[in-house]
Amino acid sequence: MGLCRRRWRVLGFALGVLFFILIIHIHVPKAQKDVTDDDIMIPLKSRHKNQEEYIDKRGIHVVVGHYLGDEVPGKTTPNLTHELLNSNGYSPQPHAGEMGNPVQIPAWEAARMQQLYHINKFNLLASDRISVNRSLPDVRKKQCQGKDYQVDRLPSTSIIIVFHNEAWSTLLRTVHSVINRSPRRLLKEIIMVDDASERDFLKKPLEDYVAKLSVPVRVIRSDVRTGLIRARLLGAQVAQGDTLTFLDAHCEATTGWLEPLLSGIAEDRTRVVCPIIDIINDDNFQYVRSFELHWGAFNWNLHFRWYALGHREVDQRKKDTTKAYRTPAMAGGLFSIEKDFFYQIGSYDRNMDVWGGENLEMSFRVWMCGGSVEIAPCSHVGHVFRKSSPYTFPGKGGVGSILYRNLARVATVWLDDWADFYFKMNPEADRVRDEVNVRERLVLRNRMQCQDFQWYLDNVWPEHFLPTKDRFFGKIRHEQKGGCLQKPGIIGTASQPTGPTVIKDCVIEAFQPQLFVFTKKGYIMTDESVCLDAPDASSSKDPQVRIMACNELPRQKWTYDEPSKQIRHVQSGLCLDLPSQTHPDTLSLQLCDSTLRSQRWIFEDVKWSRNQ
Repeated sequence: MGLCRRRWRVLGFALGVLFFILIIHIHVPKAQKDVTDDDIMIPLKSRHKNQEEYIDKRGIHVVVGHYLGDEVPGKTTPNLTHELLNSNGYSPQPHAGEMGNPVQIPAWEAARMQQLYHINKFNLLASDRISVNRSLPDVRKKQCQGKDYQVDRLPSTSIIIVFHNEAWSTLLRTVHSVINRSPRRLLKEIIMVDDASERDFLKKPLEDYVAKLSVPVRVIRSDVRTGLIRARLLGAQVAQGDTLTFLDAHCEATTGWLEPLLSGIAEDRTRVVCPIIDIINDDNFQYVRSFELHWGAFNWNLHFRWYALGHREVDQRKKDTTKAYRTPAMAGGLFSIEKDFFYQIGSYDRNMDVWGGENLEMSFRVWMCGGSVEIAPCSHVGHVFRKSSPYTFPGKGGVGSILYRNLARVATVWLDDWADFYFKMNPEADRVRDEVNVRERLVLRNRMQCQDFQWYLDNVWPEHFLPTKDRFFGKIRHEQKGGCLQKPGIIGTASQPTGPTVIKDCVIEAFQPQLFVFTKKGYIMTDESVCLDAPDASSSKDPQVRIMACNELPRQKWTYDEPSKQIRHVQSGLCLDLPSQTHPDTLSLQLCDSTLRSQRWIFEDVKWSRNQ
């Protein structure tokens, strides 16, 4: 039995580490064996293989595990009876999960664990054995732990939590963690918005339970499924706090989580402040601290991604690791905003369905209309990230139909010339763009005299990899071979977006892996913030050229000599060439020789905007 338990612990730890790496998508350079999160690390995109239920062939997926849509019991909850679905199995065991430790289920209970897993797509049996008041470690840096936020001068907040058929244990652990780890003066209330849940234990038993808590907790209900966006608006409409703090229904707040969020707003009411999102493992509910050197942005498909911090933010953190840093976009599930400012800038777009794209829409609107979006590194909130979802989107077409319409609204209202680029890259969204009516949002943007999207790119996210009028955008063709430079992997698969730089047959259509931008600074970039790189150019006699996460290091700078058609690596002075015999799977750097056809490259422009 001891050996069995040790094996379970080892397996659980391994799964936890693996899941942490996949969710936070951090690439640690091999040369840095003892890297801390104060060093430079490169976040990459999520690559889960088990997200078929909410990731389609074009890569639609969830980064922060939001609420989704209607249940399909016959498909996602096999062999689950009405009685089982409506039973509350919460039965905490002494010390289970305390201090954020994992919970291991013995082998003899594996069958039941698997059965219950399908209800919420996380280990419900493990969750139900953890107290709703479980303890967590203080994951903040020492500088944060010693910081005085002068609570008496901070605004109050209304916590808004939307749920649909959520597990009792995860939902109440969210509530209790907020109550236990927030200064009472700051908590005006907790508002729980039930979006037409069907579980019996989420009806009167929930109302009776929260009525006894030390903080005012209200449960407001929608009789019909309204979706995350409109459900949040229901909560905001009745909120009485100075600020609104939105949380998902399966979170755990840690010590000191609230003060940094409200402190930023107290200093500037136009700030929207987000916490660091830590990982609660969906298999064993271990609490895993996240890294802090990433910010939110988006790819060419307007899918949210975590990318490496810009250099300005890195430099700022060297001076003060407790100071909030800006982020081009927020994940959208967890943030605080002043209530009056929330409505002043247009709250949410009510014509967006369920969820999807609302985080980018709000990010663009806040930045372009006079506010800012920030991440407070002293605020940590854990979130259960699921590999798949127990829900699907309601209505015909499912996730694709709703999400493309939402994103079509975002692009049409906020992206200006880059709306053409988005629709060029996303023909599915282009097909529904004429079906969306965005007149009200355009009136709002005009009334608020918001900045244009060029301003956003120049001032908020200058590290971006989108095409612009002063950048080359198109295909890089090899003159001798006739093929095109191509990013490894295909958009929308679980393939790793970094790897060998290869030449493939050129695709006539706008094929994303074969499209690149060449910036004035000399970076050859493409979607997902990956760049042409020569990581061993200064240390190898036969340097390889790879596609790697953009990091603005000198080794990623290139020049192009149009007469000779050579792409020269600035740091080494060598030229981009065909693969060498030593490394036949990737392009190489060789001594520049203008007589060699293998070093001749043609830059072919691709039109991305009708105004070009």
